Formats: sequence, C-alpha cells, structure tokens
Amino acid sequence: MATQAATLRKFDGASSEPRRAETARPNSYLLRALPNEDIFFHVKRVDNSRVVREPDPRAKVECWSSIGAICAVAAVLITSLAPGVAGITEGYQIQALKQENQRLLDERRGLEVQEARLRGSQRLHQLAKGQNMGSPKPDQMVRLNPGAGDATVASLASQKNNK
Repeated sequence: MATQAATLRKFDGASSEPRRAETARPNSYLLRALPNEDIFFHVKRVDNSRVVREPDPRAKVECWSSIGAICAVAAVLITSLAPGVAGITEGYQIQALKQENQRLLDERRGLEVQEARLRGSQRLHQLAKGQNMGSPKPDQMVRLNPGAGDATVASLASQKNNK
C-alpha cells in the first residue's frame, strides 16, 4: 500500500504545491561559489641573488647608437627653435628701445621748454637788473646789414678775434 500512496501522490495536482513550499529556499544574500575556488596555489620563494646576467656584446653598441640618435634629435630641435627664440628676444629689445626713444623724446621736449624759459627776454631782463647791467654802449652793439652778405659778418668776427 505504501507504493500505491507514493504513486498517487505523483499524479495528484493539489499535493504538488505544498511540496514546493517544503523545499528549502536558498538565502538570497549568499554569494554563489567562485570558479576555481577550491584550487590552492603554493608560492615557492626563489632566490636569484647568486644568478649573474650574461653580458650582451650588442648592448654597448645599442647604448651608444641611442645616445647618438638622441643628440642628433636634440641638435635638430635646437637649430629649428633657435631662430624663433632669437626673434622673440629681438622683439623685446626693439620694444625696450622704442620705450627708451619715447622717454628721451619726452625728456628732450622738457629740456627745450626749460631752455625756452631761460632764454626768454623777460628772464634776461631780470638777470640784467639783478646784476646791475645797464644798456649796451654803441660800440658794443653790432648791427648786421642784411643786404651786405656774409662777408660783413665774417670781417666783424675776425676783427673781434684779433683784439
């Protein structure tokens, strides 16, 4: 009879539901197993302190050829960048010279104004009064004849130099 009950249970649709509830549900928070989790790797320490590298005869040639190539590239870069750098520095020098020229022009204008003040007729009259200078005597004054030309001026200048 026990086998008949097991057979009937298989075909009974109502009894299959409680059977599913009886199965243990897996914990949804547990992680699934990782691949190769059960394999253990043993690490063996290797001592290579007594091992000496075999000298490479081509390494010296490769080293010097790479040094030569780097020097050639550096020389090409320097020669290609040098005119640009020289142009920039010359531009700075030109600007400095322009500023100095402007400063000198301003200073020249100031000196010309100062000279005009000092040479003015009012200033000369004040100096003459301050030093008690009187009017010039007739023999001290030289009047130039505009129609006579340069010979008269030259002869008067030579007469003064001879005295």
